[in-house]
Amino acid sequence: MAEVSSELLYEVLKKIQSHLDGVEHGIREVKQELISIRGHMLSMQNDVHNIYSKLDRHDESLERIEHRLELRELAEPQRPYEPK
Repeated sequence: MAEVSSELLYEVLKKIQSHLDGVEHGIREVKQELISIRGHMLSMQNDVHNIYSKLDRHDESLERIEHRLELRELAEPQRPYEPK
């Protein structure tokens, strides 16, 4: 059986430490990418919320217009549609 010297252990530990440094660097990169993705997701959610708000305002406006047209229709005498 080969003898294990402290120098061999030291070399192995140095290699393990360098591998762990690489893993930690990779994890940091993945975390930064996740933060970036989260930011984009929040931005898209904000955009969708703004679109829904705008659509809701348009819907309310159309309802008011339809209501006014119905009131006007009832006030005018009815005549048949005649295309020209």
